[in-house]
Amino acid sequence: MKPFLFSFLGFLLAALILAGLSFFLPWSGVDWGSFALKPARTVTVVGEAKSKLKSEIASFSAGVNAINDSKEKAVAEVNSKVNAIIESVKSFGIKSEDIKTQNLNIYQNQETYYEEGRQKQRPGQWSVSNSVEIKLRDVDRASALADLLAKSGANNVYGPNFALDEDSTAADALFTEAVDNARTKAANVAKAAGKKLGNILSVTEGVSATGPITLLRMEGGGGGGGAGLEPGTGTVSKSVTVIFELR
Repeated sequence: MKPFLFSFLGFLLAALILAGLSFFLPWSGVDWGSFALKPARTVTVVGEAKSKLKSEIASFSAGVNAINDSKEKAVAEVNSKVNAIIESVKSFGIKSEDIKTQNLNIYQNQETYYEEGRQKQRPGQWSVSNSVEIKLRDVDRASALADLLAKSGANNVYGPNFALDEDSTAADALFTEAVDNARTKAANVAKAAGKKLGNILSVTEGVSATGPITLLRMEGGGGGGGAGLEPGTGTVSKSVTVIFELR
């Protein structure tokens, strides 16, 4: 206990001595100089790169609907037709992961009738519908698939809608080109400012984007006439924000 007490008293005595000296030492006459953080000289630019690519995917939608007094019979009819469409497109070469059923609707119509001069409603026939979304990854066969769907028993067919593959690595391949574009822009800025371009301090990738697909061109009639379809092209772009050092 005594060593601790002596240490505490020693600390307290030293603090009192320093406090006393602060009143007598000529602090105002001391030249402390100046201290400031010098901001780094940098230039920030956005680099871009673009490329046109042929459309990679053709999307179709085939819809089926049935109306019947029996809900079970209407559902069975729609399911039978949808299954037939799925089997036919699989035989065409479409993989299971590129076939998706969607928008199943089952509802009962309401019939209007009159009784004693008054308008009334009662449950009517059942209406059932479903559709199948299909992705074709060989766009050169879009015309053949359109003909197949037209003869498949579907009540309505939409497509093809051409697009670029979302999983495409085309945008990633433009990264180096986008950085080079940023370097060129930064070099021009540095030259105008009388500086030299230094190292890259940071690179931030922007969102990759795809431009609109050229509208398809159809030739000839429908109904098995072998319509000519042009998939067109889309624009893929990559942007980067780059910070360069200025010297």
